[in-house]
Amino acid sequence: MPIKLYRRKGTWHYRGTIGPNGKRQRVRGSCKTSEKDIAARFVATLEKKYWDGHFDGPGAVLTFRRACMLYKAAGKSDQFLEGVEKYLGNTLVKDITSGAIRTMAIELFPNMTGASRNRSAIVPTQAVINFNAESGLCAPIKVKRFPEDRVIKEPATLDWIKAFTANAAPHCAALAWFMYLTGARVGEALAVRWEDIDLAERTVLLRQSKVRSERVAHLPPPLVVALANLKRLPGRGVFGYARGGMRKAWEGAIERAGIKYLSPHSCRHGFATGLLRRGIDVMTVAKLGGWSSAAQVLATYGHAIQNRRLTDVLIDAVLTQEDSQNAEFIVKSVASGD
Repeated sequence: MPIKLYRRKGTWHYRGTIGPNGKRQRVRGSCKTSEKDIAARFVATLEKKYWDGHFDGPGAVLTFRRACMLYKAAGKSDQFLEGVEKYLGNTLVKDITSGAIRTMAIELFPNMTGASRNRSAIVPTQAVINFNAESGLCAPIKVKRFPEDRVIKEPATLDWIKAFTANAAPHCAALAWFMYLTGARVGEALAVRWEDIDLAERTVLLRQSKVRSERVAHLPPPLVVALANLKRLPGRGVFGYARGGMRKAWEGAIERAGIKYLSPHSCRHGFATGLLRRGIDVMTVAKLGGWSSAAQVLATYGHAIQNRRLTDVLIDAVLTQEDSQNAEFIVKSVASGD
């Protein structure tokens, strides 16, 4: 269907397809004008830009490998890029379709969940192409994600952390405390160097891999003690483990403690869940833990507490000024004292 103009709420919009037969792309959007003549010129410019790129513009020679080079040269994260870059290689970006990307995800990760395929294939590929599109080197692309099953992960609790650390080697114990009390992802924690830590000021600099930024986190007393007593390992990070080298130590500590298996990420989960349940507002939790938005914190960590008697607080709860400052609610029962 050729591109057509239509008016909605006083503004002209366009929709249709563009390109040669067999490779037509769907396009739609706003012309951002109420004048039809200007909207028509907008669409004509859009079509010209496409065909210039298709025949002899940057899009005619831009390969995915070259697009990846430009993407990484701009300081963007190369996480998960190796596999898709090898798969797509010298394929022209203009020839990469949404369907081709989904097929690639299935072929590269045949036994993975939809969430893993999205994260490991679709997201990095789309990020590379759309980054280059912002520079006018190709057209942007949208890719339908695979369905994701939302699994509520169990958060680590303070009791779990204490049992774990009592049975873990010093570096593994310190790592668990670190993730639980700073909300760091495991990769971010393992990347910490001693020069990033200031024990006197009780702070640590965290390089946040997922959002590609940095934040300074506070070090509570148990964590300061654990870090201060760690042996420094030459040429290694603070915790001494490589990304995949800590699993044996982690599982061994759990087995010795006789506690339920929880993954390292459950410590970050416990950080968010623990703060939320102690009355810390979601905006503050997002900032303290380095989440991109409060909505993400609520969607991922705002699980209901499984206790139907909590409705008693509607008549029994008393919130004092001191409690408010400490963000802790003290429930005084007027009945049985429960």
